[in-house]
Amino acid sequence: MEVSVVICTHDTERFPHLVEAVQSIQQQTHDGVEAVVVCDGNEELYERIVERFGDSDVKTLCNETNRGVSYSRTRGVEVADGDVVCFMDDDAVARPDWVEQLVAVYEETDALAVGGRMAGRWLGRQPWFLPAEFYWLVGVTYDGFADAGEEVRNTYESNISFRREVFLELGGFDTAFGPTATDYSHSEGAEIGVRLQQAYGRGVVYEPSAVVEHKIFPYRLELGFLFEKALQQGESKYQLGQQSSAEIGSEAGFLRALCVEHVPRRASALVRAPSGAKVAQLLMLFVLTGLVGGGYLRAMVAR
Repeated sequence: MEVSVVICTHDTERFPHLVEAVQSIQQQTHDGVEAVVVCDGNEELYERIVERFGDSDVKTLCNETNRGVSYSRTRGVEVADGDVVCFMDDDAVARPDWVEQLVAVYEETDALAVGGRMAGRWLGRQPWFLPAEFYWLVGVTYDGFADAGEEVRNTYESNISFRREVFLELGGFDTAFGPTATDYSHSEGAEIGVRLQQAYGRGVVYEPSAVVEHKIFPYRLELGFLFEKALQQGESKYQLGQQSSAEIGSEAGFLRALCVEHVPRRASALVRAPSGAKVAQLLMLFVLTGLVGGGYLRAMVAR
């Protein structure tokens, strides 16, 4: 099974990280993997990419202007040769058997899309105040997300794959969602996951052994960044519901688990063995949940 991995990039300062991301694809244990790098409207960066990878088997292309990650990912698929197309970000590193684990699911089942687990590669100290239930704010799959083999609406866009013909039949990612140079929106993976379910009655198969490590830069752990990210997530969820009439079952399930399992468990642990970190993490559960809800309401009022 031939596989193409699409990596989109825009920021010149992330070039060293892009190189590491592409190298992790070149070192995959599965045979027949190609990397497709799409530069989103940055000619200076594109010249560096061509200089670094032009003599290799890496496909490179550049948008004339910044069109956003959703447009760029879809354009990368259009030039890809793989039977399966995978997506990974330029600030991530795939473990050597990542593609092999994804392909195994396609070969052993009739899956239309397969996604894996995002692990954190902490470039600073792991945050003592951030509860693991909200690691998803920094692009890390939280414990209890899903069971192996379970169909979900979507996994992270930096660790998701589709059969190429299915992805193209869906029309690719919706450019109304996903980051651009001026708008840091989200939920492009959720939106295409909804269309997959509506078109085929199927979801994305979750394979936790297919691991991509997401680099957590220190600035991503600053409270201002986390709070704004939570607000943005709430706004994106409202936009998703308006755009696609999607049910928010995944979000409702997370909120239910938060209230029924995680908060009582943390409160009990705090009573048994009090500590400042436990107090902070319990407090952050409420603060971040409130901010996500606040972002949802902010988008509703703006509309």
